[in-house]
Amino acid sequence: MLRRLPPSTDPNLLAGRNPADDAAVYRLSSDLALIQSVDFFTPVVDDPYDFGRIAAANSLSDIYAMGGRPLTALNVAAFPMDTVDLDILAEILRGGADKAREAGVTVIGGHTVDDAEPKYGMAVTGTVEPGKFVTSSGARPGDLLVLTKPLGTGIIATALKAGAASRDDVNQAVRWMVTLNRSASHAMLSAGAHASSDITGFGLLGHLHPLLHASGVAARVSVTGVPLLPGAEGYARAGHVPGGSGKNLAAVEEYVHFPPGLDDVWHDLLVDPQTSGGLLMSLDPARLPDFQAHAASDMLSAVIGQITAGPAGHIDLLPR
Repeated sequence: MLRRLPPSTDPNLLAGRNPADDAAVYRLSSDLALIQSVDFFTPVVDDPYDFGRIAAANSLSDIYAMGGRPLTALNVAAFPMDTVDLDILAEILRGGADKAREAGVTVIGGHTVDDAEPKYGMAVTGTVEPGKFVTSSGARPGDLLVLTKPLGTGIIATALKAGAASRDDVNQAVRWMVTLNRSASHAMLSAGAHASSDITGFGLLGHLHPLLHASGVAARVSVTGVPLLPGAEGYARAGHVPGGSGKNLAAVEEYVHFPPGLDDVWHDLLVDPQTSGGLLMSLDPARLPDFQAHAASDMLSAVIGQITAGPAGHIDLLPR
């Protein structure tokens, strides 16, 4: 839909014209730019406080994905005011406020509308130095692809709605979804990553393809190296696959080579819509030790593939 909007000609808009970018960057001076993004969605877990924390972490992720420092946030909420206890909305907002506080972000207000289905997220503003932010268009052949969180949140949330997910598996998914991508962003900047995106609603393949296309490169991905949440593969085999997975697959399957013999369950896992997923980055192999040296205990450093000089946007999956 963004492609239908009139293109901006403002020379101070440094990023945001490319639909693959995670946030917009607007230059204020030679050494200061604003970085802005907004995201909100329907509940993915039952606990309203956890939902608020997850939604806030997810909203902050776009800023982290480009190497920015988030500073302020506005709540964006929709709630059925007359039919659901407002204490639930208060818990959602409390969760968001606590997660923002952890990130050093000040919540400065927001807006709520009356809606039949609850929704929550944040509009986030931060700062970044012009020329030092990370976009989705700088990947280079030979770079490694590094992922910082496991996949499977969409599948586990779907299993939860069906009453099929174990409490331990749900708790693990929540733990990862409420984890800020701040540590991953710091490690990414320390290692001079060439390109980055966070993995959210379009799944791993749905975010990797635009990054590759914008960079004019291709990639090989080894499914053996792709980290999964506990239980995700089993729930997918049992049919607990989000409805959005089919759309995600249809959007990228012409660009993806699924090798003969690859278990069909990987089609679902690799396009599973993620909530508050990790960062996916393109990194010079020589800088991997730098990245690992700055990696924190709340993130992964999973090498899942490599950038190649193939057709722009093409993804070659290597069998398990």
